[in-house]
Amino acid sequence: MAMTDAGGAGTNAVEPETSDSLRTFGAVVQALREHAGLSRGEFAPLVGYSKHTVASIELGRRMPDEGFVERAEEALGNTGALRRAAQHLSRRPGLAAWFRRWARLEAVASSLYTYECRLIPGLLQTEAYARTLFVNQLPPLGDEQIEAQMAARLERQRLLRERPNTAYGFILEEHLFLRRMGGTHVTRELVDHILDLAGQRNIELQIMPLVRESHAGLDGPMRLLETPDNKWFGYCEGQESGQFVSDAKVVSMLQMRYARMRSQALTLEDSLSLLRRMRGAV
Repeated sequence: MAMTDAGGAGTNAVEPETSDSLRTFGAVVQALREHAGLSRGEFAPLVGYSKHTVASIELGRRMPDEGFVERAEEALGNTGALRRAAQHLSRRPGLAAWFRRWARLEAVASSLYTYECRLIPGLLQTEAYARTLFVNQLPPLGDEQIEAQMAARLERQRLLRERPNTAYGFILEEHLFLRRMGGTHVTRELVDHILDLAGQRNIELQIMPLVRESHAGLDGPMRLLETPDNKWFGYCEGQESGQFVSDAKVVSMLQMRYARMRSQALTLEDSLSLLRRMRGAV
């Protein structure tokens, strides 16, 4: 399976599972950094990441992107060791190549937009909501798999807190909350959590109402992101597959659809008002 951010907990989840190559690369970064006499706090601005992200990479928990590798090389003496080590990096076996690329870009995106009609997106999920999804996954997951998925998802959600300069936009269907996945308590906690996140200046949340005579998102969920060098990519997902979209014409079409949905969804203020009313009714 290739279920990813929308909440699927299949064996190929979004977040990378640590591997020997990731741990080895991280150890090389740490050794070179310490040899250069730099703390993580001093090294972080040199590569353009938070010290928490640097720590995740050094501990083998996060896949570094090409920009990190190049800037780290420059900051640590241009020995070539990091470029060579990066060639052998691998994520969890079986994670599709198209999603490996998306996950790397997502971690450094300057803008990230998501439309979802199936489940609350992974970045917005509470622990209880995510656990409900993992427990109900088919075929069933073992306890260790569930805990590993939970840890990975919570780690990935740090993006929303650690990247205040990234613009996040979400359009969610109203019925995602009315379903009450996991029960009343889980739904109430989820609404509170999303209302809290929506209070951040860099996060915009819109609700697509149940009754809407025209809807530009009928072809299903989509994600769009803009890289620091102003390139746009898309990602679309089905039950057993996902598609990384780099073709400029297709990305432009997805942007057009997302822009239309922004006009069709409730305004930011009305969306939050609806969530507050939902919260009181749960």
